[in-house]
Amino acid sequence: MNTTSLRTVFLSSAALIGMAIPAQAFAAEAEAQAVAAAPDSADEAEDGSEILVYGKGEVRQVTEISAADIAVTTAGSSPFIALRKLPGVNFQSADPFGVYEWSTRITLRGFNQNQLGFTLDGVPLGDMSYGNTNGLHISRAIIADNIGNSRVSQGAGALGTASTSNIGGTIEFFSRAPEDELGIAGNVTYGDSNTLRVFGALDTGDLGGFKAYISAAHIDADKWKGFGTQRSTQVNAKLVADFSPSTTFTAFVNFSDRKENDYHDFSLEMIDRLGYNWDNISDNWPLAVQVAFIGANRGDTGVVVGPNTFGTTFPAPFRSVDDAYFDAAGLRRDLVASARIDQSIGDTVKIGLQGYYHTNKGQGSWITPYRASPGGLPISFRTTEYEIDRIGVLGDLVAELGAHTVRVNLWYENNDFEQARRFYSMGTSLTEPLTNARIYQDNPFFTQWNNAYNTRTFQFAVQDQWDVTDAFTVTGGFKGQAVKLEATAINPTPGPLALGEIDNEDLFLPQVGVLYKLGGGNEIFASFTQNQRALIASATSGPFATSAAGFVALRDQIEPEKTNTYEVGFRFGEGQLTGVVAGYLVNFSNRLLAIPQGPGIVGNAALLSNVGDVRSVGAEIGLQWQPVPDFTVTGSYAYNKNTYQNDVVNQAGTVVQAIEGRTVVDSPESIANLELAYDNGQFYARANANYTSERFFTFSNDRSVDGRVLVDGLIGFRLQSDNRFLDGLAIEGTVTNLFDTRYVSTIGSNGFGFAGDNQTLLPGAPQQFFVTLRKGF
Repeated sequence: MNTTSLRTVFLSSAALIGMAIPAQAFAAEAEAQAVAAAPDSADEAEDGSEILVYGKGEVRQVTEISAADIAVTTAGSSPFIALRKLPGVNFQSADPFGVYEWSTRITLRGFNQNQLGFTLDGVPLGDMSYGNTNGLHISRAIIADNIGNSRVSQGAGALGTASTSNIGGTIEFFSRAPEDELGIAGNVTYGDSNTLRVFGALDTGDLGGFKAYISAAHIDADKWKGFGTQRSTQVNAKLVADFSPSTTFTAFVNFSDRKENDYHDFSLEMIDRLGYNWDNISDNWPLAVQVAFIGANRGDTGVVVGPNTFGTTFPAPFRSVDDAYFDAAGLRRDLVASARIDQSIGDTVKIGLQGYYHTNKGQGSWITPYRASPGGLPISFRTTEYEIDRIGVLGDLVAELGAHTVRVNLWYENNDFEQARRFYSMGTSLTEPLTNARIYQDNPFFTQWNNAYNTRTFQFAVQDQWDVTDAFTVTGGFKGQAVKLEATAINPTPGPLALGEIDNEDLFLPQVGVLYKLGGGNEIFASFTQNQRALIASATSGPFATSAAGFVALRDQIEPEKTNTYEVGFRFGEGQLTGVVAGYLVNFSNRLLAIPQGPGIVGNAALLSNVGDVRSVGAEIGLQWQPVPDFTVTGSYAYNKNTYQNDVVNQAGTVVQAIEGRTVVDSPESIANLELAYDNGQFYARANANYTSERFFTFSNDRSVDGRVLVDGLIGFRLQSDNRFLDGLAIEGTVTNLFDTRYVSTIGSNGFGFAGDNQTLLPGAPQQFFVTLRKGF
């Protein structure tokens, strides 16, 4: 079936189901009203009828979605696509699946990705930065089909969360449990851009207190424009063993191998001149060589070449060597393993001990015209290479002491991280390149820098939850952090980047909260949290990602970013209508900005600046309405005013950049989402509309991208049969960007500048159709 046929089938089916849903859904209302009592929220979550929970009983703003919500996105999609329906969540990606890591960006209440905390089954994933310094992205940590549920804390996570970056919120992912019965599940997806994805899982079932599964997924897809592929292979395995009624052992292993060609970065001027479908010229090596020679002849790249016949005039539509490169790619290979033992001591005390290990090999590839290959071609293969070796231990204790519940958490991690910038030859041929961007390279002709970074983290947290009455709860506690960073050169001759040691320590970061239950599913909550984001040791982010001279000049001003978060909210309803309304104030100090110096491909060290304070004030609302059992409406809206409170000044106190009162970059003022979902056991459908307002990509706010509305959809049919192998077999069609909206998805792909039209934007994917055949357990 070609993609034109997919479109026809999808739109025709959508029309038929659109007419059928109202009649079927509301005809079921009379039957639903005959039920004597609605199931409680725990049962609803278990049977899948309630896929979104607004944090009942929490003193903070917390929202949780289940695997059922992830299952109604295109198979293999990032869980962030499902999460963007929640209040205050802004997610952007340049690909339809939301897994292209150079482009993926998630913010909560205006706090960007590296100011959030992420965990999987308690294991820290770092800040998910593309530079891959202290963890890995969720799309590489677990196959999306194996995610059980996801929890978002929009303001501050639980005190015991293993993160040193979660000043703006926390996102926790949990792997699904093995099934109780022996079974095989899987799905196959085909669609636009020659996408083919296959997933399969084998569960052992309960073998006398022992349950396990092994699963694998592979995706191979062309880029939606230009030339290149997005390819990934992943394997997961999980074991749960009940050694006794009071002792449980859990282990999880993940292997991931991802290789993806990059899309080209744009400025607004380039989008206007070249169009959204312009991209790298990976299919045309002679043109890439020609453009590189012309750039060298003009003196644009600093590369010295001998006499040649290429001249100094770019072929149309080129105006610069930066209009398109030959190719670029991201390569990541990860192994993550964790093991945990949970022990109950009597009825009141539970303890847990967990160990984890993560190793990574990565390479960021960029074919650059800014350095010549040996032999005379003014073009070479530039890499940023990564190696991670992380090992950590987590411990927790929960003791129920009458009206008090005491929690204690401990976390230690040692992260050895090596990062290098190297250059490799692209050969001497004018007609054929020597290699391609998706191959791990060896034998460089030049190493610009090669540094080893060590980060040792120790964190503890203590909290008491006091249930004063059945209706009134008070929580209080604090956490402490001690983070030691060290950067050393591996090369005999140190490179241009900063080296040295820095310590971050704060042993008292408090969190307090109150909850009052009004009855009828209604409750009010309020909390205060103080938190800090520890500095990062790497060559591409943090205090060492600048020149040695810049580091010395700024060292006395470098302090971890800190936040004081005040939050108050009201949760309401039970049964058909539930929701939450929350307001917040965040005072943010020691905001560090990394200002890129020149085009990203050149790789100049960023300029670090401490711009002082930021203030975030906002309100958000989330609603879920289920007028009849088969039909659910989910909506959210968030307003956020996020502004810099100080100008950038130098050591002499002179204003270098006037940004006081300006809106924080990549911080939309309004975010909204509306979703309609229907599932009667056989027919199921979903339509989702997501709105994001204007976003600035300069600190001075002189450049921005417009707001946009994206609509995604799904329709499907599921068999119901007495035959176990046929029961649950389903076919579904999905569409992303239904109305083929032209928009800019990612901003800041090459960082943010103070002013001007920077080459740091990525257009979003156009309309894409997919069909999936799936079989559940």
